Amino acid sequence: MKKQSLVKGAFVLTLAAFITKVLVFSNSIVLSRVLGPEGIGLKKMVMPFMGLMMTLTTIGLPVAISRLVAEADAQGNRGKVKKILVISLVITGSLSIFVVSLSIFSGKYLSSFFLTDPRSYNSFMAMIPIIPIGAVSGVLKGYFRGRQTMNPIAFAQVFEQIVRVCLTYILVQRLVPLGIEYAAAGAVLCSVLGEACSLIFFIVMFKISHHRKMKISRPSWSQAFRGKNVLIELLQTGLPTTGNGFVISITRAVQPIVITKSLALAGVSSALITKQYGMLTGFVMPLLFLPGFINQSLGATLVPAISEANAQNNLRLIKRRLNQAIRVALIVGVPSTLLLYLYAHELMTAVYHAPTAAPLLKLIAPFFLLNYLQSPLQSVLVGMGQAKTAMFNNILARCTNVALIYPLASNPLLGINGVILAISVGVILETILHYSSVVKSIGYALDIPNIIKILVAGIAMGYIGRALFINLNNLTSQGGATLILLTGIVFSIFIYMLLLFFLKVINGSDIVRIPFVGKMLGKIFPK
Repeated sequence: MKKQSLVKGAFVLTLAAFITKVLVFSNSIVLSRVLGPEGIGLKKMVMPFMGLMMTLTTIGLPVAISRLVAEADAQGNRGKVKKILVISLVITGSLSIFVVSLSIFSGKYLSSFFLTDPRSYNSFMAMIPIIPIGAVSGVLKGYFRGRQTMNPIAFAQVFEQIVRVCLTYILVQRLVPLGIEYAAAGAVLCSVLGEACSLIFFIVMFKISHHRKMKISRPSWSQAFRGKNVLIELLQTGLPTTGNGFVISITRAVQPIVITKSLALAGVSSALITKQYGMLTGFVMPLLFLPGFINQSLGATLVPAISEANAQNNLRLIKRRLNQAIRVALIVGVPSTLLLYLYAHELMTAVYHAPTAAPLLKLIAPFFLLNYLQSPLQSVLVGMGQAKTAMFNNILARCTNVALIYPLASNPLLGINGVILAISVGVILETILHYSSVVKSIGYALDIPNIIKILVAGIAMGYIGRALFINLNNLTSQGGATLILLTGIVFSIFIYMLLLFFLKVINGSDIVRIPFVGKMLGKIFPK
């Protein structure tokens, strides 16, 4: 398989992530109608454990594999690539056995005490097979990312969701007559089977790739110890990534407690606390993170791209690829932020029927523009073997975030706005820390002229699009509010793209590199 460029790889993963989101949404509609709230609750109870089990089993190795495979590939060291895969399979295989055994023996206890509903036992047991399946899938995903061939990952991601949706529709309905607990377990099992089909796809793609002669058989601990240096390199990236994941999980668990206690001290009633917290986490945050899959795609492609350049000691290429990633992130982030700010009231009304949540969205949206810079900066640190630095930056920012919630949210003058300010300070601090670390490592400087152009295009887009929206609203006295909103947003994005071409932030040669439609669109725009 041919190596893909940073932009092409990111686009392929972004497209797959978008299709996956649509399929996941469709699947959630099917499940909600078949299972109902009670069945969905039983299924959702085990999902956090699924994430925790996968974190324990993979210990951040997929990211480490992508970095080391990219470096070994740049050096033409096929032997090291094989060692990386063998050692990774030994580690994940051994951890899978331990975690599966632990899960089987503690299933009844966890479902009764931690999950609070004994009926969740069936769903918990149905989840267990995903542990070894997901572990091997993670290793192969890391390999393909390291080889900078994102097509197998993209196709597997979509294929997995298609299988999941089809099986959900067929299997879950047949299990409903047996009881809601069996139907919920069937829904979990559909996720497992989807992951299994994804793994089969990865194995097939691995065998037909140009590394098909590289046989990986009977991995053992003796092979792992013979590659002790590779093992150390894997753990140097994998363990900080795992530590970062645990910190995120802990802060997510602690944050709701701190928020509710702080708002209570501010004199907010328990009913209003629940309502405000629900608006922030259930309405505002999903809209803020809606374009987040683009950041995830950029991060996944940037780590191996930076590792390859770092192995070649090509500092100029590292800086160029980081500039590319930041430019793409801001091209998406600036209009997203402005549209959320300008249309906060209309979006909250149209999507959630909750216009009272609009002020919260308007307050937090401008700060979250910096969130689009975090993924590229963190990926550079990981790609250069500084995962530990990235982890410490994240820990410091998230601890600061949680620590500030109490003094700010307990202030009666701030209340829930204090929570938003604390979260925003965390975002700002994390971005500054990552940027400072990158500057210290490679002497990087932001491409200020292009950033200014993107900001100018975004502000002009917002002004022109909002003016059109207001005029359309004035002309239409009744109904059609959602259609007018969509018209205003689509027109704004169209104006934004024209301004980017006019300001030469993007040009025809950038468009041509887009997979599938690039050549056709390239004929429209000048190079």
